[in-house]
Amino acid sequence: MANEKELSIDLKQEVAKGSYSNLAIITHSHSEFIIDFATMLPGLPKPEVNNRIIMTPEHAKRLFLALQDNINKYESQNGQILLGGEPKATFPMGGFGGGAKS
Repeated sequence: MANEKELSIDLKQEVAKGSYSNLAIITHSHSEFIIDFATMLPGLPKPEVNNRIIMTPEHAKRLFLALQDNINKYESQNGQILLGGEPKATFPMGGFGGGAKS
């Protein structure tokens, strides 16, 4: 595409190794989307949040569209991604503080 500009980014070594997450908890306000990435493993009493990403609604939608595009490309090359069971879409959260109410 002629209008696309090349983007140069700096990726620090400690960030490049990444972190594992098998649970994302998403909340939002009028002006921000908050995505907490957590790891839920057997033997741990509760999931531990590894990363929190805060973004504007516009950037959240751009992320959604980028993920949708990449999932479509992945599935066209590797087959449909099957989801087991019924995923929970929403968790009761105690505001933005970071914890489900008991």
